[in-house]
Amino acid sequence: MKKGELTSLQGIYFGLGAYFLWGFLPIYWKLLQDFSAGIILANRVIWSCFFVGGLLWYKDQLKTTARLFADKKKIMLVSASSLIISLNWFTYIWAVNAGFVIQASIGYYINPLMVVLMGTLIFKEKMERVEKIALFFAFSGVVIITFEYGSIPWVSLILATTFSVYGLCKRVVQVDSIAALGIETLMITPIAVIYLIYATRSNTFDPSQVSLSSWLLLMGAGFVTATPLLWFAIAAKTIPFSVLGFIQYLSPTISLLLGVFLFKEPFTGYHLISFSLIWTGILMFTYTRTKRIRQQRKILKNNHLKKGVEK
Repeated sequence: MKKGELTSLQGIYFGLGAYFLWGFLPIYWKLLQDFSAGIILANRVIWSCFFVGGLLWYKDQLKTTARLFADKKKIMLVSASSLIISLNWFTYIWAVNAGFVIQASIGYYINPLMVVLMGTLIFKEKMERVEKIALFFAFSGVVIITFEYGSIPWVSLILATTFSVYGLCKRVVQVDSIAALGIETLMITPIAVIYLIYATRSNTFDPSQVSLSSWLLLMGAGFVTATPLLWFAIAAKTIPFSVLGFIQYLSPTISLLLGVFLFKEPFTGYHLISFSLIWTGILMFTYTRTKRIRQQRKILKNNHLKKGVEK
Protein backbone atom coordinates (compact mmCIF):
# COMPACT_ATOMS: atom_id res chain seq x y z
CA MET A 1 0.00 0.00 0.00
CA LYS A 2 1.37 3.36 -0.98
CA LYS A 3 1.61 6.36 1.26
CA GLY A 4 -1.20 8.20 -0.56
CA GLU A 5 -3.57 5.26 -0.15
CA LEU A 6 -2.90 5.01 3.56
CA THR A 7 -3.53 8.73 3.99
CA SER A 8 -6.82 8.47 2.09
CA LEU A 9 -7.95 5.52 4.20
CA GLN A 10 -7.08 7.38 7.39
CA GLY A 11 -8.98 10.38 6.06
CA ILE A 12 -12.13 8.28 5.76
CA TYR A 13 -11.70 7.07 9.35
CA PHE A 14 -11.20 10.63 10.60
CA GLY A 15 -14.29 11.75 8.66
CA LEU A 16 -16.40 8.95 10.11
CA GLY A 17 -15.11 9.74 13.61
CA ALA A 18 -15.91 13.45 13.26
CA TYR A 19 -19.50 12.93 12.15
CA PHE A 20 -20.02 10.11 14.65
CA LEU A 21 -19.11 12.49 17.50
CA TRP A 22 -21.20 15.32 16.03
CA GLY A 23 -24.16 12.96 15.83
CA PHE A 24 -24.04 12.24 19.56
CA LEU A 25 -23.42 15.85 20.66
CA PRO A 26 -27.14 16.46 21.45
CA ILE A 27 -26.71 14.21 24.50
CA TYR A 28 -23.85 16.39 25.73
CA TRP A 29 -25.76 19.64 25.17
CA LYS A 30 -28.74 18.20 27.07
CA LEU A 31 -26.47 17.94 30.12
CA LEU A 32 -25.89 21.71 29.85
CA GLN A 33 -29.49 22.75 29.23
CA ASP A 34 -29.52 24.90 32.40
CA PHE A 35 -27.22 27.38 30.61
CA SER A 36 -28.18 29.67 27.74
CA ALA A 37 -26.96 28.88 24.25
CA GLY A 38 -24.70 31.95 24.30
CA ILE A 39 -22.95 30.87 27.49
CA ILE A 40 -22.42 27.36 26.13
CA LEU A 41 -21.08 28.70 22.83
CA ALA A 42 -18.67 31.12 24.53
CA ASN A 43 -17.29 28.33 26.69
CA ARG A 44 -16.99 26.06 23.64
CA VAL A 45 -14.80 28.65 21.94
CA ILE A 46 -12.61 29.48 24.95
CA TRP A 47 -11.97 25.92 26.11
CA SER A 48 -11.42 24.80 22.50
CA CYS A 49 -8.66 27.39 22.29
CA PHE A 50 -7.04 26.04 25.47
CA PHE A 51 -7.40 22.44 24.28
CA VAL A 52 -5.87 23.07 20.86
CA GLY A 53 -3.18 25.28 22.40
CA GLY A 54 -2.27 22.38 24.68
CA LEU A 55 -1.99 20.06 21.67
CA LEU A 56 0.28 22.53 19.88
CA TRP A 57 2.47 22.84 22.98
CA TYR A 58 2.63 19.05 23.37
CA LYS A 59 3.65 18.65 19.72
CA ASP A 60 6.10 21.55 20.03
CA GLN A 61 4.33 23.46 17.24
CA LEU A 62 3.62 26.77 18.98
CA LYS A 63 6.53 28.60 17.30
CA THR A 64 5.73 27.04 13.93
CA THR A 65 2.11 28.11 14.25
CA ALA A 66 3.10 31.65 15.24
CA ARG A 67 5.20 31.94 12.05
CA LEU A 68 2.07 31.37 9.97
CA PHE A 69 0.97 34.93 10.79
CA ALA A 70 3.71 36.10 8.41
CA ASP A 71 1.94 34.39 5.50
CA LYS A 72 -0.87 36.79 4.64
CA LYS A 73 -2.59 34.47 2.16
CA LYS A 74 -2.81 31.56 4.60
CA ILE A 75 -3.90 33.80 7.45
CA MET A 76 -6.64 35.27 5.28
CA LEU A 77 -7.94 31.79 4.45
CA VAL A 78 -7.77 30.68 8.09
CA SER A 79 -9.43 33.93 9.18
CA ALA A 80 -12.19 33.36 6.63
CA SER A 81 -12.78 29.81 7.90
CA SER A 82 -12.86 31.16 11.47
CA LEU A 83 -15.54 33.72 10.61
CA ILE A 84 -17.53 31.19 8.59
CA ILE A 85 -17.63 28.54 11.33
CA SER A 86 -18.50 31.27 13.84
CA LEU A 87 -21.44 32.32 11.66
CA ASN A 88 -22.49 28.68 11.42
CA TRP A 89 -22.42 28.28 15.21
CA PHE A 90 -24.19 31.61 15.75
CA THR A 91 -26.95 30.69 13.28
CA TYR A 92 -27.44 27.31 14.91
CA ILE A 93 -27.63 28.82 18.40
CA TRP A 94 -30.06 31.50 17.21
CA ALA A 95 -32.20 28.90 15.39
CA VAL A 96 -32.52 26.75 18.52
CA ASN A 97 -33.42 29.75 20.72
CA ALA A 98 -35.89 31.12 18.15
CA GLY A 99 -37.70 27.81 17.67
CA PHE A 100 -36.29 26.86 14.27
CA VAL A 101 -34.91 23.47 15.34
CA ILE A 102 -36.53 21.69 12.38
CA GLN A 103 -34.90 24.10 9.92
CA ALA A 104 -31.54 23.52 11.62
CA SER A 105 -31.93 19.77 11.16
CA ILE A 106 -32.81 20.18 7.49
CA GLY A 107 -29.64 22.24 7.05
CA TYR A 108 -27.40 19.36 8.01
CA TYR A 109 -29.11 17.16 5.43
CA ILE A 110 -28.75 19.77 2.67
CA ASN A 111 -25.08 20.35 3.54
CA PRO A 112 -23.74 17.03 2.17
CA LEU A 113 -25.45 17.68 -1.16
CA MET A 114 -23.66 21.03 -1.39
CA VAL A 115 -20.34 19.38 -0.54
CA VAL A 116 -20.79 16.72 -3.24
CA LEU A 117 -21.76 19.44 -5.74
CA MET A 118 -18.69 21.52 -4.82
CA GLY A 119 -16.46 18.47 -5.18
CA THR A 120 -17.79 17.88 -8.69
CA LEU A 121 -17.83 21.49 -9.92
CA ILE A 122 -14.77 22.96 -8.17
CA PHE A 123 -12.39 20.01 -7.80
CA LYS A 124 -13.64 18.24 -10.97
CA GLU A 125 -14.15 14.99 -9.05
CA LYS A 126 -15.73 12.45 -11.40
CA MET A 127 -18.80 10.51 -10.39
CA GLU A 128 -19.96 7.25 -11.92
CA ARG A 129 -23.53 6.80 -13.15
CA VAL A 130 -24.54 4.79 -10.06
CA GLU A 131 -23.09 7.52 -7.82
CA LYS A 132 -25.16 10.14 -9.64
CA ILE A 133 -28.27 8.02 -9.11
CA ALA A 134 -27.33 7.71 -5.42
CA LEU A 135 -27.05 11.51 -5.24
CA PHE A 136 -30.51 11.80 -6.81
CA PHE A 137 -32.00 9.50 -4.13
CA ALA A 138 -30.40 11.55 -1.35
CA PHE A 139 -31.54 14.81 -2.96
CA SER A 140 -35.10 13.48 -3.25
CA GLY A 141 -35.10 12.65 0.46
CA VAL A 142 -33.98 16.17 1.36
CA VAL A 143 -36.65 17.69 -0.93
CA ILE A 144 -39.36 15.70 0.88
CA ILE A 145 -38.16 16.97 4.27
CA THR A 146 -38.13 20.54 2.94
CA PHE A 147 -41.57 20.14 1.34
CA GLU A 148 -43.00 18.88 4.64
CA TYR A 149 -41.68 22.00 6.36
CA GLY A 150 -43.83 24.08 4.00
CA SER A 151 -41.64 27.09 3.18
CA ILE A 152 -38.13 28.06 2.05
CA PRO A 153 -35.84 27.04 4.94
CA TRP A 154 -33.52 30.07 5.02
CA VAL A 155 -31.90 28.97 8.28
CA SER A 156 -31.20 25.55 6.73
CA LEU A 157 -29.60 27.13 3.69
CA ILE A 158 -27.37 29.37 5.82
CA LEU A 159 -26.22 26.43 7.96
CA ALA A 160 -25.60 24.22 4.94
CA THR A 161 -23.79 26.91 2.97
CA THR A 162 -21.55 28.11 5.80
CA PHE A 163 -20.38 24.62 6.76
CA SER A 164 -19.84 23.65 3.11
CA VAL A 165 -17.70 26.74 2.51
CA TYR A 166 -15.88 26.06 5.79
CA GLY A 167 -15.00 22.60 4.49
CA LEU A 168 -13.84 24.16 1.22
CA CYS A 169 -11.52 26.52 3.11
CA LYS A 170 -10.09 23.60 5.11
CA ARG A 171 -9.45 21.75 1.86
CA VAL A 172 -7.76 24.66 0.09
CA VAL A 173 -5.56 26.09 2.84
CA GLN A 174 -2.21 24.31 3.06
CA VAL A 175 -1.77 24.55 6.83
CA ASP A 176 -1.37 21.80 9.41
CA SER A 177 -4.82 20.86 10.74
CA ILE A 178 -3.98 21.47 14.41
CA ALA A 179 -2.24 24.77 13.67
CA ALA A 180 -5.17 25.99 11.54
CA LEU A 181 -7.69 25.08 14.22
CA GLY A 182 -5.52 26.78 16.84
CA ILE A 183 -5.48 30.04 14.89
CA GLU A 184 -9.23 29.81 14.21
CA THR A 185 -10.14 29.41 17.87
CA LEU A 186 -7.60 32.04 18.93
CA MET A 187 -9.19 34.61 16.63
CA ILE A 188 -12.72 34.21 18.00
CA THR A 189 -11.74 33.67 21.66
CA PRO A 190 -11.57 37.44 22.46
CA ILE A 191 -15.20 37.79 21.33
CA ALA A 192 -16.21 34.87 23.56
CA VAL A 193 -14.37 36.36 26.54
CA ILE A 194 -16.02 39.76 26.04
CA TYR A 195 -19.43 38.08 25.87
CA LEU A 196 -18.85 36.21 29.15
CA ILE A 197 -17.70 39.43 30.86
CA TYR A 198 -20.83 41.17 29.60
CA ALA A 199 -23.02 38.28 30.75
CA THR A 200 -21.41 38.33 34.19
CA ARG A 201 -21.82 42.08 34.64
CA SER A 202 -25.43 41.97 33.44
CA ASN A 203 -26.16 39.18 35.97
CA THR A 204 -27.17 36.68 33.29
CA PHE A 205 -24.23 34.44 34.21
CA ASP A 206 -22.75 34.00 37.70
CA PRO A 207 -19.57 31.86 37.63
CA SER A 208 -19.60 31.54 41.44
CA GLN A 209 -22.94 29.73 41.30
CA VAL A 210 -21.80 27.11 38.79
CA SER A 211 -21.18 23.68 40.33
CA LEU A 212 -17.94 21.76 39.83
CA SER A 213 -19.66 19.16 37.65
CA SER A 214 -21.13 21.89 35.44
CA TRP A 215 -17.74 23.57 35.11
CA LEU A 216 -16.21 20.27 34.05
CA LEU A 217 -18.93 19.88 31.43
CA LEU A 218 -18.38 23.44 30.18
CA MET A 219 -14.64 22.82 29.97
CA GLY A 220 -15.28 19.50 28.24
CA ALA A 221 -17.23 21.41 25.60
CA GLY A 222 -13.84 22.52 24.30
CA PHE A 223 -12.77 18.92 23.76
CA VAL A 224 -16.02 17.77 22.11
CA THR A 225 -15.92 20.86 19.87
CA ALA A 226 -12.25 20.85 18.83
CA THR A 227 -11.80 17.09 18.37
CA PRO A 228 -14.38 16.55 15.59
CA LEU A 229 -13.35 19.83 13.92
CA LEU A 230 -9.74 18.62 13.89
CA TRP A 231 -10.71 15.23 12.48
CA PHE A 232 -12.94 16.95 9.91
CA ALA A 233 -10.03 19.15 8.79
CA ILE A 234 -7.83 16.08 8.26
CA ALA A 235 -10.58 14.29 6.31
CA ALA A 236 -11.27 17.36 4.14
CA LYS A 237 -7.64 17.39 3.02
CA THR A 238 -7.16 13.68 2.39
CA ILE A 239 -10.32 12.28 0.78
CA PRO A 240 -12.44 13.36 -2.22
CA PHE A 241 -14.92 16.08 -1.35
CA SER A 242 -17.77 14.02 -2.81
CA VAL A 243 -16.96 11.13 -0.45
CA LEU A 244 -16.83 13.52 2.50
CA GLY A 245 -20.25 14.81 1.47
CA PHE A 246 -21.89 11.41 1.83
CA ILE A 247 -20.12 10.67 5.12
CA GLN A 248 -21.83 13.79 6.48
CA TYR A 249 -25.21 12.05 6.48
CA LEU A 250 -24.00 10.02 9.46
CA SER A 251 -24.30 12.93 11.92
CA PRO A 252 -27.91 14.08 11.33
CA THR A 253 -29.06 10.46 11.11
CA ILE A 254 -27.59 9.65 14.53
CA SER A 255 -29.21 12.80 15.90
CA LEU A 256 -32.52 11.72 14.36
CA LEU A 257 -32.35 8.31 16.05
CA LEU A 258 -31.53 9.99 19.37
CA GLY A 259 -34.48 12.33 18.95
CA VAL A 260 -36.89 9.50 18.22
CA PHE A 261 -35.75 6.81 20.67
CA LEU A 262 -34.07 8.80 23.46
CA PHE A 263 -35.78 12.20 23.45
CA LYS A 264 -39.15 10.78 22.23
CA GLU A 265 -39.63 13.32 19.45
CA PRO A 266 -42.29 12.57 16.76
CA PHE A 267 -41.31 10.60 13.66
CA THR A 268 -43.76 11.01 10.76
CA GLY A 269 -44.37 9.04 7.58
CA TYR A 270 -42.61 11.81 5.64
CA HIS A 271 -39.51 11.24 7.77
CA LEU A 272 -39.62 7.50 7.04
CA ILE A 273 -39.84 8.02 3.27
CA SER A 274 -37.21 10.75 3.12
CA PHE A 275 -34.66 8.96 5.29
CA SER A 276 -35.21 5.71 3.39
CA LEU A 277 -34.33 7.54 0.17
CA ILE A 278 -31.31 9.19 1.78
CA TRP A 279 -29.93 5.91 3.12
CA THR A 280 -30.59 4.16 -0.18
CA GLY A 281 -28.39 6.78 -1.77
CA ILE A 282 -25.74 6.39 0.93
CA LEU A 283 -25.58 2.60 0.53
CA MET A 284 -25.41 2.84 -3.27
CA PHE A 285 -22.67 5.46 -3.14
CA THR A 286 -20.66 3.58 -0.50
CA TYR A 287 -20.85 0.27 -2.39
CA THR A 288 -19.78 1.85 -5.68
CA ARG A 289 -16.92 3.87 -4.16
CA THR A 290 -15.67 0.87 -2.14
CA LYS A 291 -15.71 -1.29 -5.26
CA ARG A 292 -13.70 1.34 -7.14
CA ILE A 293 -11.09 1.58 -4.36
CA ARG A 294 -10.67 -2.22 -4.33
CA GLN A 295 -10.21 -2.25 -8.11
CA GLN A 296 -7.59 0.50 -7.90
CA ARG A 297 -5.74 -1.39 -5.16
CA LYS A 298 -5.81 -4.54 -7.26
CA ILE A 299 -4.36 -2.69 -10.26
CA LEU A 300 -1.64 -1.11 -8.12
CA LYS A 301 -0.80 -4.48 -6.59
CA ASN A 302 -0.53 -6.13 -10.01
CA ASN A 303 1.66 -3.30 -11.30
CA HIS A 304 3.89 -3.67 -8.26
CA LEU A 305 4.21 -7.43 -8.85
CA LYS A 306 5.05 -6.88 -12.53
CA LYS A 307 7.79 -4.41 -11.63
CA GLY A 308 9.18 -6.96 -9.16
CA VAL A 309 9.27 -9.67 -11.82
CA GLU A 310 10.95 -7.35 -14.32
CA LYS A 311 13.67 -6.56 -11.80
